[in-house]
Amino acid sequence: MRAETQRISANGLSHFVRDSGDADAPAAILLHGFPDSSAVWTKVTPPLVSAGFRVIAPDLRGFGETDMAASVADYDIQNGAFKDVLAIMDALKIGLAHVAGHDFGAPVAWMLAAQRPERFKTLTALSVGHTRAYLKAGWEQKWRGAYILFHQLRGLCEAAYRANDWALLRKHWSAHGDIQETVRLLSRPGRLTAGLNWYRANISLDRILKPPPVGTFGEEIVHIPTLGIWSDGEAYLTEAQMTGSEDYVDAPWRYERINGASHWIPYDAPDALNRSMISHWRTYG
Repeated sequence: MRAETQRISANGLSHFVRDSGDADAPAAILLHGFPDSSAVWTKVTPPLVSAGFRVIAPDLRGFGETDMAASVADYDIQNGAFKDVLAIMDALKIGLAHVAGHDFGAPVAWMLAAQRPERFKTLTALSVGHTRAYLKAGWEQKWRGAYILFHQLRGLCEAAYRANDWALLRKHWSAHGDIQETVRLLSRPGRLTAGLNWYRANISLDRILKPPPVGTFGEEIVHIPTLGIWSDGEAYLTEAQMTGSEDYVDAPWRYERINGASHWIPYDAPDALNRSMISHWRTYG
């Protein structure tokens, strides 16, 4: 299996990108979330390559080995990761690809699919549903997402997470498939703040309690085939915010529930995840 890493200059930053599989194979862009890096896709990549796909997995801005941006505003998805992904595709001469996102990578993938449908064959959203469905999911979702408010407390949140050998972070993200490596990456200067800036730039108390008007997130309806995947061990997101995403897809929609997996589906259920994605990609590829 061809598997290489490279650095790509895109949208003003140097990005670390894992590129696996035949360069001429159908491409799939895999986007991770917080507090991860592209390593979250390590278990799923070889089978996807064996199935005939080229897998592109970047470290999103501020995470892993990709550069950190200068300010909180630079982590706004619309002007940050959205443009990063398209620029990385252009640098690799990939005109059309499947896109899949987990955790914060899912909102990036939703936005890419909605606003640039000519660049993507399909969308796969893991754990996190459409932004509008998330905001409409009710009080249980607001309660599960209460930690997001803690992430808004600049300096205080960082100090609390680092205290006692990262005890709070280890407890809150206890289901993570490689928490020790995650702590190592976040321990580097500025990296925890960079990751938390994703929350600070894209989520606010006002937005959680009172969803903004339709159109705030740009083009919101997705017009490409979409697969939504949620796991029954999910601690942070309700099933309703994923199933409700169907209302924002004007194309073939399929929902799949994976049992026995935590929030980190790529670590906990790579075989089930791969079967679902490969079926989706081959059906509409």
